[in-house]
Amino acid sequence: MSEAIEDEKVIEEVEEEKMSVEEDKYGGVILTVHKPMDSSSFASKLQDSISHWNKHGKKGIWINLPILHSNLVDSAVKAGFKYHHAEADYLMLVYQIPGTSVRFPAYASHRVGVGAFVFNDKREVLVVQETSGKFGGTGVWKIPTGVVDEGEDICNAAIREVKEETGIETKFVEVLAFRQSHKSFFQKSDLFFVCMLQPQSSDIQRQASEIEAAKEISTVLQKPIRVVYPEDSSNINNLPHDILTEQGKQHIESPSEVNNKGPVLQKTIKHNGKTSSVALVRKLKDQLIQAKVYLSLQKIKKIPYLTRELQLRVKEISRTLGDASKDSSLPKNANERMKAMEQSLMKGRKIQNDCATAAKKLRAMIHLSEDKLRAHEKKNLFLTQLTAKTLPKGLQCLSLRLTSEYYNLNSSQQEFPNQENIEDPGLYHYAIFSDNILATAVVVNSTAAHAKDASKHVFHIVTDRLNYAAMRMWFLANPPRKATIQVENIEDFSWLNSSYSPVLKELDSPYMINYYLKTPFDSKLKFRNPKYLSILNHLRFYLPEIFPKLKKVLFLDDDVVVQKDLTDLWSITLKGNINGAVETCTKKFHRFDSYLNFSNPLVAKNFDPRACGWAYGMNVFDLVEWKKQNITEVYHNWQKLNHDRQLWKLGTLPPGLITFWKRTFPLNRSWHVLGLGYNPNVNQKDIERAAVIHYNGNLKPWLEISIPKFKGYWTKYVDYESEYLRECNINQ
Repeated sequence: MSEAIEDEKVIEEVEEEKMSVEEDKYGGVILTVHKPMDSSSFASKLQDSISHWNKHGKKGIWINLPILHSNLVDSAVKAGFKYHHAEADYLMLVYQIPGTSVRFPAYASHRVGVGAFVFNDKREVLVVQETSGKFGGTGVWKIPTGVVDEGEDICNAAIREVKEETGIETKFVEVLAFRQSHKSFFQKSDLFFVCMLQPQSSDIQRQASEIEAAKEISTVLQKPIRVVYPEDSSNINNLPHDILTEQGKQHIESPSEVNNKGPVLQKTIKHNGKTSSVALVRKLKDQLIQAKVYLSLQKIKKIPYLTRELQLRVKEISRTLGDASKDSSLPKNANERMKAMEQSLMKGRKIQNDCATAAKKLRAMIHLSEDKLRAHEKKNLFLTQLTAKTLPKGLQCLSLRLTSEYYNLNSSQQEFPNQENIEDPGLYHYAIFSDNILATAVVVNSTAAHAKDASKHVFHIVTDRLNYAAMRMWFLANPPRKATIQVENIEDFSWLNSSYSPVLKELDSPYMINYYLKTPFDSKLKFRNPKYLSILNHLRFYLPEIFPKLKKVLFLDDDVVVQKDLTDLWSITLKGNINGAVETCTKKFHRFDSYLNFSNPLVAKNFDPRACGWAYGMNVFDLVEWKKQNITEVYHNWQKLNHDRQLWKLGTLPPGLITFWKRTFPLNRSWHVLGLGYNPNVNQKDIERAAVIHYNGNLKPWLEISIPKFKGYWTKYVDYESEYLRECNINQ
């Protein structure tokens, strides 16, 4: 029998009434079973069909198996098929033809939830108490929340949830915020949108089956609204995404603690539930006011010795106070200076005893001004943090636009040139781990622009699944001179799992989520950034695993700009050290005791609290020494010891300081200048002569809150004439 006749027979057998076949758009076929079949007969026909489709150049085979024909699953699995996804009435299996290269599209990977912030004209917010679930019976008030139904728009879902739970009719206004989390319900990713709604009715009719109570509460409260995420996403009772108001518990302080009746003067400050005294700080400030009042009086001015004495005391108290806001921040000699000032003030009172009223008025005015200033500073800090953590709409649009464009390319167009360079240890290799496409583009563009020979530079970019296609599309459309580009998806690193990496297990722990997402608002809010929950932020500790054939790698953060050729960094001898970095100990808070808990005996025994810190952002890593000294295992051991977060609490710098303790070689400061993302006073000459400038801090150059005078160093490497940027309204 000829090959053509055999093929026709196969097609006839497959396409008989019991099964049907259709070709997809990507070189594959979809086989659907319609009627019951014997499993052995099905297995035989399936093998013949696979052989037939292999001859005709097909790449993959899909089997749509209705639940009525589940007896055929075993035969399909034995033939090499794997599960792809399942719905209520069918199972989809997939098979890759041997010798072919094909990437099967993933099934739905996200669940979408909504929260409704219903805000009326009286500045009241609609809240509910649930009858069941995580918060059932707890007395906790929360905004209405729920899951978006299949085929339902986000805005309509928010309106529906409010209607179902409270009976209130509403109108959609805008999306206030959204967040993404991973390994949530059934280990899938999770998107949660908070929508602002305007009420169109006022008669609350609670949903008795789910809602214990519902009411509207005033926003003029000391206890603000706070986002809470379920601690155990594996429990189905924890499915709702909850935004709560909690009475009497730790909370994020309101942007303004001053109510309409004026500021409340307090003698203590609450910090993480603990009380810190400010009595001595207040006393010293009072003395300072009194001394200045006496110095302004004519009777005192006529007594030179007392004038000089008071002036001296004013200087001493001013130095003692500094920027202290609580007693624990004062130096040890604060009490002695307070007593000395009191003696000097007593001399003044004997000479001029009628200024008590004036001093009292001045004291009240200064306290009032200080409290107002403190309230504004808190509000400013809160809003700055909120802005820094929010991805601008233009960048969201850019990612979506590029992703769509990428999947319109054929497979050959999706490949980068010069891929033979990615493992060549004789070239200059850079590691950039980011989910920000535009920021990464600036890092690559600025580096390549200053390279003496760009063809010898290789950029290894690792991003998440959400931005993988977009990142590839950007660099396919905008290749950086002759440099080599590699873009990888972090989820393709099969070795990076919780059984190997303790930090992966910790990132999903309730404690970590509580710490980064549910802790009280305080002056260290900048350290409680949910970005630290991203594994991309911790990839820097796995460089040898990512680049097994390389000897040296230059790590660059995505918020840097390169201003000079960096090739000389590869010729620097690290003298047996693993990490080459610029030290940052010119100020007190850049020393080890600012990052590690030296009250813990393990930390105190192994490290020096006054040791100089160093900066991430531009680091040369010797991967040969890294492997020789087994640095990854050192990192893992310390992560395990810190399982209860008693050694350090925040970010990747503390474990970096520990892991590379006595293994860091100090680079010349001109290689790396920091502070452009928070300090407007960075020296201009230092910036001009720096090889790399770093926008560490919240005021990133791609945000509207960036420091204007520093933004130009970044924007000159952005092509604002790009079609993608113009379509997404990204401009200077």
